[in-house]
Amino acid sequence: MEEIKEYQLFINGEWRTSTSGDTIDIVNPSTEEIVARVQNGTAEEAIEALKAADKAQKEWKKLPARSRADLLYKLAAEIKANSDYLAELLVKEQGKLLKVAKMEVAVTASFIEYACEGARRIEGDIIPSDNPNEQIWIQKIPRGVVVAITAWNFPLALAGRKLGPALVAGNTIVIKPTSETPLATLELGNLANKVGIPAGVINILTGPGRAMGNALVESPICKMVTMTGSTPVGQQIAKNAAQNLTHVQLELGGKAPFIVFEDADIDAAVASALHSRFDNCGQVCTCNERMYIHEDIYETFMEKFITATKALKVGDPMLDDTDMGPKVNASELKHMEHLVAVSIEEGATVATGGKRPEGSQFEKGYWFEPTVLTNVKQDMTIVHEESFGPILPVLKFKTFDEVIGYANDCEYGLAAMVFTNNMNTIMKCNDELEYGEIYVNRGHGEQHQGFHNGYKLSGSGGEDGKYGFEQYMEKKTFYIKHKA
Repeated sequence: MEEIKEYQLFINGEWRTSTSGDTIDIVNPSTEEIVARVQNGTAEEAIEALKAADKAQKEWKKLPARSRADLLYKLAAEIKANSDYLAELLVKEQGKLLKVAKMEVAVTASFIEYACEGARRIEGDIIPSDNPNEQIWIQKIPRGVVVAITAWNFPLALAGRKLGPALVAGNTIVIKPTSETPLATLELGNLANKVGIPAGVINILTGPGRAMGNALVESPICKMVTMTGSTPVGQQIAKNAAQNLTHVQLELGGKAPFIVFEDADIDAAVASALHSRFDNCGQVCTCNERMYIHEDIYETFMEKFITATKALKVGDPMLDDTDMGPKVNASELKHMEHLVAVSIEEGATVATGGKRPEGSQFEKGYWFEPTVLTNVKQDMTIVHEESFGPILPVLKFKTFDEVIGYANDCEYGLAAMVFTNNMNTIMKCNDELEYGEIYVNRGHGEQHQGFHNGYKLSGSGGEDGKYGFEQYMEKKTFYIKHKA
């Protein structure tokens, strides 16, 4: 058995043991073995981190944006240089495939690099005044201290996604990863020190959300909260931050519809539906959560899709030929079992999967088979409750209006996927689908220069691209009166 590594809190450029004296075990989802322990931090330590970030921000914001970016380019380079180590850490703490973990490390670096490219594009406006001899200047300035709360499915990438624009814009940051998957994120502290990022600019904390998390978002020192996670947690964060009118940016749950029209390229749709449901064991916010297939192609599509699903190999995420690893923890596994049981009770049929895989290698760990449900009706629980796992309900539809009604019959509005070769259908989907991201003739997966935002209970604010970068800046208006 490997040595269990102990991690501390990263505050003001230093590693510190929590005064609580308590630690949190980090469990490998594949083996249920403890791989590390992290600090169970306190509300008082959250305030200390905020104060350190606030003090550091006074000087950090004075640096030219290009100088801030130069330091972050070095951080991105160190992330890439440590790719193998960070990727293996992600596999151990989250259970994702090694090849996916390597991709996550690369994406983390590229999120930061993309933000650095915006250092010379922080632009304001000069606007004519109604008054003589006067100009109106609108300048974009950093908000101050940003609190970043990240989810467990892509912990390192989410940290990079928030850290990059926050710091380039001139803010400092306190990152709180989830207790399930904090390890790779904590390693950023060592890399930040190595490249010379000033103390207090990046702080990383671990601890319970109800104590440490609440302290972070309720403090008047916090000027912005950027959070990726579940809708109930996001709603609570918004409430807690409201007392100081703190700017809140939320990327929350999703229940993405995957719509295949009768004229679609069936093979392309099958391949995309497969990866968009079962990638990272279905633990992606933009995943294919419910699939609608036109009745004219339903039988052909489903024959190919079920065959492809059954061919997926579940197993050791460190092996190259594995297609799907475990769920992240026991609670998530129980949720999968519950959803399948409820679906069967409501009349659905398990076309494939539906349980833990058999075999001695699956006696330990949080494994669940790739699962497809048929004979599903629109009013069933599985069509509306986010599964965030490898369970896919499939429904038939007849008309455009019918499927758009089904797709929009949802409290979430993050992503949707559409397969059709009819441009008129594409444009009608663009007009009528109530989703912040729509993927046409491809599966999920946003790009840095886009804008990752959701409607309804999927969040507010958005990440990525120039619109995401602007979230990390405040505006200041000057009315300049001068002599003629």
